[in-house]
Amino acid sequence: MSQRNSNGWEPRTRLGRMVQDGDVTSMEQALETGLPLKEAEIVDQLLPGLEDEVLDINMVQRMTDSGRRVKFRCVVAIGNRDGFLGYAEARDDQVGSAIQKAIDVAKLNIIKVDRGSGSWEDSAGGLNSLTRKAEGKAGSVTVEIMPAPQGLGLAAAETVRNILELAGVQDAWTRSNGNTRTTVNLAKATYNALKNASQSRTPRRAREKQREAGN
Repeated sequence: MSQRNSNGWEPRTRLGRMVQDGDVTSMEQALETGLPLKEAEIVDQLLPGLEDEVLDINMVQRMTDSGRRVKFRCVVAIGNRDGFLGYAEARDDQVGSAIQKAIDVAKLNIIKVDRGSGSWEDSAGGLNSLTRKAEGKAGSVTVEIMPAPQGLGLAAAETVRNILELAGVQDAWTRSNGNTRTTVNLAKATYNALKNASQSRTPRRAREKQREAGN
Protein backbone atom coordinates (compact mmCIF):
# COMPACT_ATOMS: atom_id res chain seq x y z
CA MET A 1 0.00 0.00 0.00
CA SER A 2 1.41 3.41 -0.96
CA GLN A 3 2.03 5.99 1.72
CA ARG A 4 1.67 9.74 1.65
CA ASN A 5 4.63 11.79 2.78
CA SER A 6 4.43 14.91 4.93
CA ASN A 7 3.43 17.18 2.02
CA GLY A 8 0.59 14.88 0.94
CA TRP A 9 2.33 13.40 -2.09
CA GLU A 10 1.39 9.81 -2.86
CA PRO A 11 3.82 8.40 -5.46
CA ARG A 12 2.23 6.74 -8.49
CA THR A 13 5.40 5.45 -10.17
CA ARG A 14 8.23 3.11 -9.29
CA LEU A 15 10.75 5.97 -9.28
CA GLY A 16 8.46 8.03 -7.03
CA ARG A 17 8.24 5.16 -4.54
CA MET A 18 12.02 4.72 -4.61
CA VAL A 19 12.45 8.43 -3.78
CA GLN A 20 9.88 8.30 -0.97
CA ASP A 21 11.43 5.12 0.49
CA GLY A 22 14.90 6.72 0.47
CA ASP A 23 16.36 4.30 -2.10
CA VAL A 24 17.02 7.28 -4.42
CA THR A 25 18.32 10.37 -2.63
CA SER A 26 19.63 12.66 -5.39
CA MET A 27 18.46 13.89 -8.78
CA GLU A 28 21.57 12.47 -10.41
CA GLN A 29 20.76 9.05 -8.96
CA ALA A 30 17.15 9.35 -10.16
CA LEU A 31 18.24 10.09 -13.74
CA GLU A 32 20.81 7.29 -13.68
CA THR A 33 18.12 4.70 -12.90
CA GLY A 34 16.83 5.20 -16.45
CA LEU A 35 13.26 5.09 -15.11
CA PRO A 36 10.85 7.61 -16.66
CA LEU A 37 10.35 10.83 -14.70
CA LYS A 38 6.56 11.29 -14.60
CA GLU A 39 5.95 13.09 -11.29
CA ALA A 40 6.96 16.71 -10.70
CA GLU A 41 6.99 15.99 -6.95
CA ILE A 42 10.13 13.86 -7.43
CA VAL A 43 11.98 16.96 -8.59
CA ASP A 44 10.48 19.05 -5.76
CA GLN A 45 11.81 16.48 -3.32
CA LEU A 46 15.31 16.05 -4.78
CA LEU A 47 15.97 19.59 -6.06
CA PRO A 48 14.37 22.07 -3.64
CA GLY A 49 14.88 25.73 -4.47
CA LEU A 50 14.78 25.44 -8.26
CA GLU A 51 14.60 28.79 -10.03
CA ASP A 52 12.31 29.40 -12.99
CA GLU A 53 12.55 31.94 -15.79
CA VAL A 54 9.72 32.84 -18.15
CA LEU A 55 11.44 33.23 -21.52
CA ASP A 56 8.42 34.08 -23.67
CA ILE A 57 4.65 34.58 -23.45
CA ASN A 58 2.57 34.71 -26.62
CA MET A 59 -1.14 35.06 -27.26
CA VAL A 60 -2.38 32.36 -29.63
CA GLN A 61 -5.74 32.78 -31.36
CA ARG A 62 -7.71 29.97 -32.94
CA MET A 63 -11.07 29.99 -34.66
CA THR A 64 -13.53 27.35 -33.45
CA ASP A 65 -17.22 26.66 -34.18
CA SER A 66 -18.13 28.80 -31.17
CA GLY A 67 -15.93 31.72 -32.25
CA ARG A 68 -12.40 32.93 -31.62
CA ARG A 69 -10.51 31.16 -28.85
CA VAL A 70 -7.56 32.87 -27.19
CA LYS A 71 -4.84 31.01 -25.32
CA PHE A 72 -1.48 31.98 -23.93
CA ARG A 73 1.65 30.02 -24.84
CA CYS A 74 4.36 30.21 -22.23
CA VAL A 75 8.02 29.13 -22.57
CA VAL A 76 9.84 28.41 -19.30
CA ALA A 77 13.29 27.22 -18.24
CA ILE A 78 14.09 26.00 -14.73
CA GLY A 79 17.40 25.24 -13.08
CA ASN A 80 19.37 25.17 -9.84
CA ARG A 81 22.39 27.06 -11.30
CA ASP A 82 24.44 23.99 -10.42
CA GLY A 83 24.14 21.47 -13.26
CA PHE A 84 20.40 20.76 -13.52
CA LEU A 85 18.11 22.24 -16.17
CA GLY A 86 14.56 21.78 -17.42
CA TYR A 87 12.58 23.35 -20.27
CA ALA A 88 8.96 23.31 -21.44
CA GLU A 89 6.19 25.12 -23.30
CA ALA A 90 2.54 25.09 -22.21
CA ARG A 91 -0.77 26.72 -23.18
CA ASP A 92 -3.73 27.82 -21.12
CA ASP A 93 -6.57 30.36 -21.11
CA GLN A 94 -4.87 32.25 -18.27
CA VAL A 95 -1.26 33.50 -18.22
CA GLY A 96 -0.64 32.33 -14.64
CA SER A 97 -1.96 28.84 -15.36
CA ALA A 98 0.14 28.59 -18.54
CA ILE A 99 3.28 29.50 -16.57
CA GLN A 100 2.53 26.96 -13.82
CA LYS A 101 1.80 24.24 -16.38
CA ALA A 102 5.09 24.95 -18.16
CA ILE A 103 7.03 24.84 -14.86
CA ASP A 104 5.49 21.46 -13.96
CA VAL A 105 6.30 19.99 -17.40
CA ALA A 106 9.83 21.46 -17.28
CA LYS A 107 10.41 19.49 -14.08
CA LEU A 108 9.66 16.28 -16.01
CA ASN A 109 12.21 17.35 -18.66
CA ILE A 110 15.03 17.90 -16.17
CA ILE A 111 18.53 16.95 -17.33
CA LYS A 112 21.98 16.91 -15.75
CA VAL A 113 24.18 19.23 -17.80
CA ASP A 114 27.57 17.83 -18.76
CA ARG A 115 29.69 20.62 -17.24
CA GLY A 116 33.48 20.63 -17.16
CA SER A 117 36.55 22.54 -18.25
CA GLY A 118 36.84 21.69 -21.94
CA SER A 119 39.08 24.63 -22.78
CA TRP A 120 42.80 23.85 -23.23
CA GLU A 121 43.50 27.06 -21.29
CA ASP A 122 41.95 25.70 -18.09
CA SER A 123 43.24 23.08 -15.69
CA ALA A 124 41.21 19.87 -15.59
CA GLY A 125 38.49 19.36 -13.00
CA GLY A 126 36.63 22.66 -13.24
CA LEU A 127 32.86 22.94 -13.75
CA ASN A 128 32.76 26.43 -15.22
CA SER A 129 32.02 25.43 -18.82
CA LEU A 130 31.25 22.33 -20.94
CA THR A 131 33.55 19.39 -21.55
CA ARG A 132 33.16 19.70 -25.35
CA LYS A 133 31.09 21.35 -28.05
CA ALA A 134 27.31 20.83 -27.88
CA GLU A 135 24.84 21.36 -30.70
CA GLY A 136 21.03 21.42 -30.78
CA LYS A 137 18.25 22.22 -33.25
CA ALA A 138 14.65 23.42 -33.07
CA GLY A 139 12.74 24.46 -36.17
CA SER A 140 15.10 26.47 -38.37
CA VAL A 141 17.40 27.37 -35.46
CA THR A 142 20.72 25.67 -34.67
CA VAL A 143 22.67 26.54 -31.53
CA GLU A 144 26.28 25.57 -30.87
CA ILE A 145 27.80 25.92 -27.40
CA MET A 146 31.59 25.69 -27.11
CA PRO A 147 33.83 25.40 -24.03
CA ALA A 148 35.49 28.67 -23.02
CA PRO A 149 38.23 29.49 -20.50
CA GLN A 150 37.39 30.54 -16.98
CA GLY A 151 36.63 34.26 -16.70
CA LEU A 152 35.40 34.73 -20.27
CA GLY A 153 31.74 34.75 -19.24
CA LEU A 154 28.90 33.89 -21.60
CA ALA A 155 29.29 35.14 -25.15
CA ALA A 156 25.63 34.55 -26.01
CA ALA A 157 22.30 36.15 -26.90
CA GLU A 158 20.06 36.96 -23.91
CA THR A 159 17.79 33.89 -24.21
CA VAL A 160 20.76 31.51 -24.58
CA ARG A 161 22.57 33.23 -21.70
CA ASN A 162 19.55 32.93 -19.39
CA ILE A 163 19.37 29.18 -19.98
CA LEU A 164 23.11 28.62 -19.54
CA GLU A 165 23.06 30.60 -16.28
CA LEU A 166 20.19 28.48 -14.93
CA ALA A 167 22.22 25.38 -15.86
CA GLY A 168 25.27 26.63 -13.97
CA VAL A 169 27.45 27.20 -17.05
CA GLN A 170 29.58 30.31 -16.41
CA ASP A 171 31.88 30.45 -19.46
CA ALA A 172 30.99 29.57 -23.05
CA TRP A 173 31.16 30.72 -26.63
CA THR A 174 27.93 30.25 -28.58
CA ARG A 175 26.85 30.49 -32.19
CA SER A 176 23.31 30.39 -33.54
CA ASN A 177 21.90 30.18 -37.07
CA GLY A 178 18.38 30.38 -38.51
CA ASN A 179 15.47 32.56 -37.40
CA THR A 180 16.98 33.39 -34.02
CA ARG A 181 14.39 36.11 -33.35
CA THR A 182 11.93 33.30 -32.56
CA THR A 183 12.54 32.98 -28.82
CA VAL A 184 10.84 29.60 -28.51
CA ASN A 185 13.08 27.93 -31.12
CA LEU A 186 16.24 29.62 -29.80
CA ALA A 187 15.45 28.49 -26.24
CA LYS A 188 14.54 24.96 -27.32
CA ALA A 189 17.65 24.60 -29.49
CA THR A 190 19.83 25.69 -26.53
CA TYR A 191 18.13 23.15 -24.24
CA ASN A 192 18.45 20.45 -26.93
CA ALA A 193 22.19 21.17 -27.29
CA LEU A 194 22.74 20.64 -23.56
CA LYS A 195 20.46 17.59 -23.59
CA ASN A 196 22.34 16.03 -26.53
CA ALA A 197 25.65 16.53 -24.71
CA SER A 198 24.28 15.02 -21.50
CA GLN A 199 22.77 11.98 -23.26
CA SER A 200 26.07 11.11 -24.89
CA ARG A 201 27.43 10.67 -21.36
CA THR A 202 24.46 8.68 -20.01
CA PRO A 203 25.50 5.19 -18.80
CA ARG A 204 24.60 2.47 -21.30
CA ARG A 205 22.34 0.62 -18.85
CA ALA A 206 20.28 3.77 -18.26
CA ARG A 207 20.04 4.46 -22.01
CA GLU A 208 18.70 0.94 -22.58
CA LYS A 209 16.08 1.41 -19.83
CA GLN A 210 15.06 4.77 -21.32
CA ARG A 211 14.59 3.10 -24.70
CA GLU A 212 12.51 0.30 -23.15
CA ALA A 213 10.34 2.88 -21.37
CA GLY A 214 9.73 4.67 -24.64
CA ASN A 215 8.44 1.52 -26.37
